Amino acid sequence: MKLMKLSACLAAGLLGLAACGGPGAGGDDEEIVIGVIADLTGATADVGKPYNEGMLAYVDKLNGDGGIDGRKIKALSEDYAYDVPTAEEKYKKYISEGAVAIQGWGTGDSEALRKKVAEDELPFMSASYAEVLTDPSESPYNFVVAPTYSDQMRIALDHVAAEDASAQVAVFHHDSPFGTAPVADGKTWIGEKGYGLGYKSYAMKTGATDYVGLLQQAKKQGAKYLVIQNVSSPAATVAKDIAAQNLDMKIICLNWCSDELFISTAGDTAEGHLMVQPFAPPSANKPGHKAVSEYADSENLDLSAKGLHYVQGWYTMHVMAEGMRKVLKDGDQLTGANIKKALESMGEVDTGGVIGPVKFSGDSHRGSTSAGLYEVKQGQMSELQANVTPKA
Repeated sequence: MKLMKLSACLAAGLLGLAACGGPGAGGDDEEIVIGVIADLTGATADVGKPYNEGMLAYVDKLNGDGGIDGRKIKALSEDYAYDVPTAEEKYKKYISEGAVAIQGWGTGDSEALRKKVAEDELPFMSASYAEVLTDPSESPYNFVVAPTYSDQMRIALDHVAAEDASAQVAVFHHDSPFGTAPVADGKTWIGEKGYGLGYKSYAMKTGATDYVGLLQQAKKQGAKYLVIQNVSSPAATVAKDIAAQNLDMKIICLNWCSDELFISTAGDTAEGHLMVQPFAPPSANKPGHKAVSEYADSENLDLSAKGLHYVQGWYTMHVMAEGMRKVLKDGDQLTGANIKKALESMGEVDTGGVIGPVKFSGDSHRGSTSAGLYEVKQGQMSELQANVTPKA
């Protein structure tokens, strides 16, 4: 087989054709193809759309500045409507079109494709922060730029334990792999730390118009804190239901409901609730927001309206692009295997404080363990503490 491949390459060389090197390897000026699996119309489109727009905005800005070492990125972005089989179809299409890396979206598609991307040697980032994706022995080509859902849960439980050592904690979660991802790890964390917290999880029915029934169950549990692992709209409904029932419960949203949409949808009922959010919102005005803000201004976009998920998409694509930049700087061929090697060895990626320090290694693809802790005050995400990590 190796002899046949060598012969084919030699023949190509004799004919003056491009050198063999795999899909997307290309020459010095060939476009770099990245496949993007986006949720624009599915169950998480409310946050998926601005995230996707942020990714594509970063590509547009990068290309406008000359690309990476003179090579522009060609982002193939299509909607999979939060449907895993459709994501698998998109993935196959991107492979056929020469993609050297993939940007995915949800936990379902990320976990479904993790073995396939390893076989195909294609680095894969996504908006899923499931812990299994950080372990190179399990997911060698997956890279997670932010604290995992489990790390976010650990941060939330550390905060609760510091405020009330014997509190009851209810976990309201999306009924999916995304929703359940941090649940068992949260229970394990309580045991490992010797916390005296109560802990019980409740699946949130998709499309529910209220969560009064679940809240009544949490009330019987004696829950004072609700950790929510879901997107913004259902979390806002929970906040409204808590207020309507006059319940003494505080929400701690993990990253997918820790945003401006939760606040605008919940209105006054969002006040006082907490958020564990790895990506600083535009209102936090970190140095890394400057580039995003300048691009938005040049395109007549309102960055505050686009929100933190736009920034999240921007900097996720930035981290991937920095891996590609190192490959080309080192004079290597731009292949998936070389991008993986570069991501593992390139040192800390600067995001200007938008994400905590991002650094991968050959032993861990957990890019960061720190998140910001926010409280909703006067309709804004007010930073209580930056770069919070799970307690050692």
